[in-house]
Amino acid sequence: MQRMGMMIGLNGEKVAEYKRLHAAVWPEILELISSCNIRNYTIFLREPENILFGTWEYHGTDFEADMAKMAANPKNKEWWAVCMPCQVPLETRAAGEWWAMMEEVFHLD
Repeated sequence: MQRMGMMIGLNGEKVAEYKRLHAAVWPEILELISSCNIRNYTIFLREPENILFGTWEYHGTDFEADMAKMAANPKNKEWWAVCMPCQVPLETRAAGEWWAMMEEVFHLD
Protein backbone atom coordinates (compact mmCIF):
# COMPACT_ATOMS: atom_id res chain seq x y z
CA MET A 1 0.00 0.00 0.00
CA GLN A 2 1.23 3.46 -0.89
CA ARG A 3 -0.19 6.68 0.62
CA MET A 4 -0.26 9.75 -1.60
CA GLY A 5 -0.90 13.44 -0.94
CA MET A 6 -1.43 16.25 -3.42
CA MET A 7 -2.42 19.92 -3.63
CA ILE A 8 -4.05 22.24 -6.15
CA GLY A 9 -5.70 25.63 -6.07
CA LEU A 10 -9.42 26.20 -6.50
CA ASN A 11 -10.87 29.11 -8.42
CA GLY A 12 -12.65 31.27 -5.83
CA GLU A 13 -15.60 31.74 -8.18
CA LYS A 14 -16.00 27.97 -8.53
CA VAL A 15 -15.93 26.89 -4.86
CA ALA A 16 -19.70 26.31 -4.63
CA GLU A 17 -19.73 24.39 -7.91
CA TYR A 18 -16.80 22.21 -6.83
CA LYS A 19 -18.48 21.43 -3.51
CA ARG A 20 -21.73 20.60 -5.31
CA LEU A 21 -19.95 18.24 -7.72
CA HIS A 22 -18.19 16.42 -4.90
CA ALA A 23 -21.29 16.15 -2.74
CA ALA A 24 -22.73 13.91 -5.47
CA VAL A 25 -19.83 12.30 -7.34
CA TRP A 26 -21.11 10.31 -10.30
CA PRO A 27 -21.43 6.58 -9.44
CA GLU A 28 -19.35 5.61 -12.48
CA ILE A 29 -16.48 7.74 -11.17
CA LEU A 30 -16.65 6.18 -7.71
CA GLU A 31 -16.61 2.70 -9.28
CA LEU A 32 -13.67 3.65 -11.51
CA ILE A 33 -11.64 5.00 -8.60
CA SER A 34 -12.16 1.75 -6.70
CA SER A 35 -11.38 -0.39 -9.76
CA CYS A 36 -8.08 1.50 -10.11
CA ASN A 37 -7.06 0.31 -6.62
CA ILE A 38 -7.53 3.65 -4.85
CA ARG A 39 -8.92 3.53 -1.31
CA ASN A 40 -9.52 6.08 1.47
CA TYR A 41 -9.61 8.97 -1.03
CA THR A 42 -10.32 12.30 0.66
CA ILE A 43 -10.23 15.90 -0.58
CA PHE A 44 -10.02 18.76 1.92
CA LEU A 45 -10.63 22.45 1.13
CA ARG A 46 -8.88 25.31 2.92
CA GLU A 47 -10.81 28.56 2.60
CA PRO A 48 -10.32 31.47 2.10
CA GLU A 49 -7.04 30.50 0.40
CA ASN A 50 -8.98 28.02 -1.77
CA ILE A 51 -6.39 25.27 -1.62
CA LEU A 52 -7.43 21.66 -2.10
CA PHE A 53 -5.50 18.87 -0.38
CA GLY A 54 -6.14 15.33 -1.56
CA THR A 55 -4.96 12.09 -0.02
CA TRP A 56 -5.47 8.45 -0.93
CA GLU A 57 -4.05 4.99 -0.51
CA TYR A 58 -3.00 3.00 -3.57
CA HIS A 59 -3.49 -0.75 -3.07
CA GLY A 60 -2.53 -2.02 -6.51
CA THR A 61 0.64 -3.34 -8.10
CA ASP A 62 0.88 -1.23 -11.28
CA PHE A 63 0.19 2.43 -10.54
CA GLU A 64 0.99 3.65 -14.07
CA ALA A 65 -1.41 1.13 -15.64
CA ASP A 66 -4.18 1.99 -13.20
CA MET A 67 -3.74 5.73 -13.82
CA ALA A 68 -3.73 5.13 -17.60
CA LYS A 69 -6.97 3.15 -17.21
CA MET A 70 -8.48 6.05 -15.29
CA ALA A 71 -7.32 8.67 -17.79
CA ALA A 72 -8.65 6.69 -20.78
CA ASN A 73 -12.13 6.14 -19.33
CA PRO A 74 -14.72 8.17 -21.31
CA LYS A 75 -16.89 8.96 -18.26
CA ASN A 76 -13.81 10.11 -16.35
CA LYS A 77 -12.93 12.43 -19.24
CA GLU A 78 -16.40 13.95 -18.83
CA TRP A 79 -15.84 14.28 -15.06
CA TRP A 80 -12.48 15.95 -15.55
CA ALA A 81 -14.06 18.31 -18.11
CA VAL A 82 -16.36 19.71 -15.40
CA CYS A 83 -13.88 19.59 -12.50
CA MET A 84 -10.66 20.82 -14.09
CA PRO A 85 -11.99 24.30 -14.99
CA CYS A 86 -12.61 24.79 -11.25
CA GLN A 87 -9.00 24.03 -10.38
CA VAL A 88 -5.90 26.24 -10.48
CA PRO A 89 -2.70 24.14 -10.65
CA LEU A 90 0.22 25.29 -8.53
CA GLU A 91 2.96 26.99 -10.53
CA THR A 92 5.55 24.90 -8.68
CA ARG A 93 4.11 21.51 -9.70
CA ALA A 94 6.38 19.08 -11.53
CA ALA A 95 6.22 18.68 -15.30
CA GLY A 96 3.25 16.53 -16.27
CA GLU A 97 1.40 17.04 -12.98
CA TRP A 98 -2.02 18.67 -12.62
CA TRP A 99 -2.29 18.23 -8.86
CA ALA A 100 1.13 18.84 -7.25
CA MET A 101 2.25 15.63 -5.55
CA MET A 102 3.62 15.81 -2.01
CA GLU A 103 6.23 13.91 -0.06
CA GLU A 104 5.04 12.01 3.01
CA VAL A 105 7.23 13.01 5.95
CA PHE A 106 5.23 11.54 8.84
CA HIS A 107 2.52 8.95 9.42
CA LEU A 108 1.06 7.32 12.54
CA ASP A 109 -1.41 4.41 12.42
